[in-house]
Formats: sequence, C-alpha cells, structure tokens
Amino acid sequence: MMYLQKIDLRNKYALVTGAGKGLGRACSIALAEAGASVIALSRTKSDLNKLEKDIKKIKGKIIKITCDVMDYEDLKQKLEKIKVIDILVNNAGTNIPEPFEKIQQKSMNYLVDLNLKAAFNVAQLVVKKMLKNKKRSGSIVNMSSQLGHVGCEGRNIYNMTKFGIEGLTKGMGVELAKKNIRVNTVAPTFVETPMVKKFFKNKRFKKFAIGKIPMGKAANESDVATAVCFLASSASSMITGTSIIIDGGWTAQ
Repeated sequence: MMYLQKIDLRNKYALVTGAGKGLGRACSIALAEAGASVIALSRTKSDLNKLEKDIKKIKGKIIKITCDVMDYEDLKQKLEKIKVIDILVNNAGTNIPEPFEKIQQKSMNYLVDLNLKAAFNVAQLVVKKMLKNKKRSGSIVNMSSQLGHVGCEGRNIYNMTKFGIEGLTKGMGVELAKKNIRVNTVAPTFVETPMVKKFFKNKRFKKFAIGKIPMGKAANESDVATAVCFLASSASSMITGTSIIIDGGWTAQ
C-alpha cells in the first residue's frame, strides 16, 4: 500500500473566479500544472488572454469566460454552458480599507456584494452542477483570509465578509459532506499580489503588517496556490468544513 497521496488533478475541471490577476491567476496556473483543465473566469478579457498564454506554455488546458461575478444572470447563463465542474476556487474579491467611523455605504455595499453575495451565488450555481454529476466528487475552496479568523483595524467590512465566508464554508461542508462535495477555505496573510503591493506602498502599514507575522515576511502566491491544489485533490479527501491558514503565525498569537 502506498501512503503518500499525490496532488493529481488530471481529468478534473476546475473553475477559478477572479482568475485574471493575483491569487486567482496563480491558482489557475498551479491547477493546470497539477493536470486540471482550468475554467478561468474574469471580467477582464485581456487578463484572460495573458493567462491563456501562460497556461499554454506549460501545455495546460484552459476555457476562458469573460463575466462579472456580480452580474447573476450573465453568470448563470455562462456557467450553464459548462458541462462539468469538479473543483471551484471561489476567489473573486477585493478590499477597501477605511477607518470604521468613515466607512462609506457604497464601500460596504460593494464589498458585501462581491466578497459574500457573489461568492455565495457562484458556490450555489456550481453545487447544483456538481450534484447532477453523481459519479464525480466535488471540492470547493473558498478564498478567505487570516481576517476571517482575527480582527484588524481599518478593515472591518473585509473582516465581516471573510468571517461570513468562514461561516458559509462550515455550513456547506456539513450539509454537502454526504453528497460527496467537500468545502474548505484557504486563509492567507498578506500575499505579494498587485492589490497588496498597493497597500504596501504605505511604509507604515507595511511595517505594521510584516511586524505582525512571526515569520517576518509576506506569503507568496505559490504558498496559497499549492494549498488550494491540495484541498482540490483527493489527497485531502477527509478534510471538509475547515480552513488552512497560511499566515506565518499571525493568528497563533
């Protein structure tokens, strides 16, 4: 008997939302490296074209979908055309840091609509599709954050949405376990993505953030993408309803 299970995603179809940039792009390439056919969804066509070139360089397979996850009807219509989804990386999201007393209604509504409501809608549409393919198992990885586990000043709405994602993941994990669908999150600290590089231009904030990480450095994209591939694969077949926290020790303090 072999005890070490490999991360092998050949013959699997993996949908990644927010696939054009940052963590979504990294996860898409890593999934392709593990053998999955990637269904890359982004609202920016040029980003998808760049991703396609990168995936074709490694002889990977990609299906491109240009869509805004907040447009439910368009999302539903485009996902209906996809026959099989085995893996969902529910990644699309953003942050608008503001002090609590200065949080604008438009900021709050936008973050809730994108980080929570759209993530729920994508998950529900994908689960319905997964349930139709009863012979195939499903794995959903919701993109969370260390701020789905601990609070942070200036990021209250992001906290609210990511704690919501953690709650949704636990509920889905419990309910869908008997239906052969696993649901987990990855919860990174600050990762060297284009969004975080903008935040880190504020040297005071960068010093604060890195100072909170016992390992003394930000995560990189491959740290997160590798964990996503592990959760997507049968190597994690007994893991559901939980979170892999990739934070260099931030939340352990």
